[in-house]
Amino acid sequence: MTGAVIMIVLLVVVIPVGILMGGAIGAFSLGRLLKREVDQRHEGSELLEVSEANPYAGPADD
Repeated sequence: MTGAVIMIVLLVVVIPVGILMGGAIGAFSLGRLLKREVDQRHEGSELLEVSEANPYAGPADD
């Protein structure tokens, strides 16, 4: 009986959480890597300034 409960907990809680956390870490790493590459490629361009700007800031917030 204890083995069945452990298997249910693994299948319902541990494995899905592990998959979601692994995907989140992978997405974070890939996004960080690609942003760094693009920032280096567009160094000195107005594209870098536009990508770092806050689109929600008004003229007084600059």
